[in-house]
Amino acid sequence: MGNIKETLYDHCQQFVQDRLNRIEHRIANIQESLNSETKSTAGDKHETGRAMLQLEREKAGVQLAEVQKLQETLAKIDIYSSSKVIRLGNIIETSLGNYFLSISSGKIIIDNKTYFAIATNTPIGKLLLGKKIGDYFNFNGNEIQIKNLV
Repeated sequence: MGNIKETLYDHCQQFVQDRLNRIEHRIANIQESLNSETKSTAGDKHETGRAMLQLEREKAGVQLAEVQKLQETLAKIDIYSSSKVIRLGNIIETSLGNYFLSISSGKIIIDNKTYFAIATNTPIGKLLLGKKIGDYFNFNGNEIQIKNLV
């Protein structure tokens, strides 16, 4: 089961890295556009274009900060330790599905088995934290049992 946890963790890291690469690429494009806008002398149109690019750069900066938070969360995960109580880094098998408590990076299929990488601050993540094998919880009108914890 350790290999599955490593694979899930690696998937989450790749998800974050891909997002980081896209944001850094966008920031570089915005910077390049800002630099070329500076050379233009089109008056009001020039100022509007610069303002739009500045807003885009600010948005990208916010997204960059979000990615850094995801990296910090992943850095806290110890995929090699085990626990009797659900916490960050656990794989939780339930009567409804399988979850990897880490960051929200969506559905991951490994060896024909589906896992959902979810964050601790998501509605289901909050319900799972602190539970143990055999515990039940309600989510979206379903009574769900925790069957296994890795």
